[in-house]
Amino acid sequence: MKLYHALSQISFLKKSYAFKFLFVAFIGIHIPLIGILFFVLYFKYSISPTSILVFSLIMTLLATAITLLVLNKLIKPIATASKALDDYRNLRKLSVLPTEYTDEAGLLLCNIQESIYEAESFINEKQDLVYMLSHDLKNFAGNPQGLAQLIISENPSESVKNLAELICESTNLQFRYIDNFIKLLNEQDQIVKVTPDTKTILFPNILPFINEQVEQRLFDKKIKLNLILECVEAKLKIDEGLLIQVLVNLISNAVKFSYFDSEIKVRIFSEDSKLILTVKDSGIGFDKNQIEELFKKFTKMSRLGTANEGSTGIGLYLCKKIIERNKGRLTASSDGKNKGAEFRIEFDI
Repeated sequence: MKLYHALSQISFLKKSYAFKFLFVAFIGIHIPLIGILFFVLYFKYSISPTSILVFSLIMTLLATAITLLVLNKLIKPIATASKALDDYRNLRKLSVLPTEYTDEAGLLLCNIQESIYEAESFINEKQDLVYMLSHDLKNFAGNPQGLAQLIISENPSESVKNLAELICESTNLQFRYIDNFIKLLNEQDQIVKVTPDTKTILFPNILPFINEQVEQRLFDKKIKLNLILECVEAKLKIDEGLLIQVLVNLISNAVKFSYFDSEIKVRIFSEDSKLILTVKDSGIGFDKNQIEELFKKFTKMSRLGTANEGSTGIGLYLCKKIIERNKGRLTASSDGKNKGAEFRIEFDI
């Protein structure tokens, strides 16, 4: 930005980015000519045509190299604006750009800066509005539930009691969807604010945390967790806590759709410069044409588990977002109904 700033101080270049490029190119074109003139006029000895030709070629190559180097530095404002936009889109990072310049590049920097802050303000206002509406909706849903519970407490007839219980079940379902929606917003916000720095993750260290969170679910359905660790460590662009969260969600999902007294295999290994983590079960599976639907938020494929466990419909969606945000891939496969499923995470290493 120093060269751009220096050229912006020259009055006739201040308001035009194109003129800055033309000015640098003009100087670069005339460097060989000026050099040849000095060479011819001030060289003390006789000059052969070959010497002039060689000197001209050297000066032309040197001037071209210098001009290209200077022009490369002159595009710094564009590169800075592009990086700021990428940082916000990928990391939700707010950059501070110089906005005092009046040429086309300066206006671009200014517009990108304003757009980033307007987008951030809009996102924050939208989230505040959603939280407020969600809170009010819970209050509205709570009123009929309170009346229904009051009716039940008065020992009404069986038919009235059944209707009141249906109202309670309906409002409980509304509470559940509202809570899941708020959870989705919170976790999405957490995902985008994570900075993916490369870190060395030691898998033997994270497995106890994973096992601790899924142990009770495994015990309830008498399911064996088979951990196959073929890779001890890897340098990844993902926070250790987020990786644990993804694996816990995938294992919990496998438990939900596995039958009693079955087995879930978790394998961590490297292959063809990739780190691969798989979670495989022998549960109810799914059809191949349902794969895309699996990773949608509030998916239509949200269903009860083999022991009637409930589902929020956002777990796999968040897992995929976390992995993709951290430069990985999450895919699913199944041989069909009642033939199990496999979820596969891949990172380049």
